[in-house]
Amino acid sequence: MSARGKARRRALDILFEAEARDESPLTVLAERVQRAEPPVNEYTSTLVEGVAKNLARIDDLLATYAEGWTLERMPAVDRNILRGGTYEMLWSDEVPEGVVISEWVHLAAELSTDESPHFVNGLLARFKQLKPSLSL
Repeated sequence: MSARGKARRRALDILFEAEARDESPLTVLAERVQRAEPPVNEYTSTLVEGVAKNLARIDDLLATYAEGWTLERMPAVDRNILRGGTYEMLWSDEVPEGVVISEWVHLAAELSTDESPHFVNGLLARFKQLKPSLSL
């Protein structure tokens, strides 16, 4: 797994843990940075901070475009994969969009249900298509 892939995985872990603990992702991130076991990659921090800053808009987009799925009904891991992927797709220009989709779909395949990769791929591809018209 690439360094960025590991950073995405770690960001997902932090986002998932924050939701499970009903805490801010920034609080959990700060704990992980302080503990430094394992050390928190700079890109992990960028992803978690970006999701936290844009969480309301990200969740609004997910609720709007996830046809047939409410946020509450999504598996927690899928919801947080989509949060990370949506942030990276719409607010970060560091990584090509195709790579963003591929990396987050890979995490869905590794960590979630058999249907999750297809779901994550479809929604992130939709955001890629809509990116020019979305007001962020």
